[in-house]
Amino acid sequence: MLENPRSPRVRAVAKLTKRSARTETGLFLLEGPQAVREALAYRPEGIVELFATPTGWEKHPDLRSASTAHGIKVEYVTEYVLNAMADTVTPQGVIAVVRQAPTSARDIFAASPRLIAICEEVRDPGNLGTIIRAADAAGADAVILTGRTVDPHNPKVVRATTGSLFHLPVSVGGDLEDVVERAHAAGVTVLAADVKGDDLLQARADGVLAQPTAWLFGNEARGLEESALTLADHVLKLPIFGRAESLNLATAASVCLYESAFTQRAADGR
Repeated sequence: MLENPRSPRVRAVAKLTKRSARTETGLFLLEGPQAVREALAYRPEGIVELFATPTGWEKHPDLRSASTAHGIKVEYVTEYVLNAMADTVTPQGVIAVVRQAPTSARDIFAASPRLIAICEEVRDPGNLGTIIRAADAAGADAVILTGRTVDPHNPKVVRATTGSLFHLPVSVGGDLEDVVERAHAAGVTVLAADVKGDDLLQARADGVLAQPTAWLFGNEARGLEESALTLADHVLKLPIFGRAESLNLATAASVCLYESAFTQRAADGR
């Protein structure tokens, strides 16, 4: 059992809360039983280390069975050690160190996607994590991050995805112009979400949403730059029927992705 919260091994895990350490090692931190459960189910080969308190591990027999089935040994730690490793104030008894699994935009578009989310300069970890989760729930094929969008392996982003990070490809570090060019070459229509755009409901009635689509979402405060808007095939806005000034980015992105998912499935007879 690991008992010293200041040991080099514990410090190495704790450093993964920093982007520099994640970039250097190609690893990231996974906290909590639900996140570990999804990693064991969808990417067990990526789990490098698995840590748990005896009490925390005892609470989750399914995790014990899954880790045993994949030959992954758990390392027991004290509560003090787990607290030293974790990014959260009250960790839930289980932590894993996982390899990053980068995907290229080229490979994403080579797979003939029907629905993609592109995040340009999205800076809030909670927003990005929620968009990844919404894209997964809507059946999107991938999420592509461009510009200075927050690192998807940031602990706050990982927690906000609630495991969806392991369900669909996420491409990091792309140039927006290059990504849009690849989308067009693959026959994918690029729709920019922006308050200055045309009505989304009219676009749906015109059949725009039934096409293979990449939704483009911008920065929380500034939205999309004019140069980004000009790259899109259509600029669309969600109608506001009540008196709200606007919608949170992640909420708006969720609605846009589901609108496309509904329309595409109806067109496919599903």
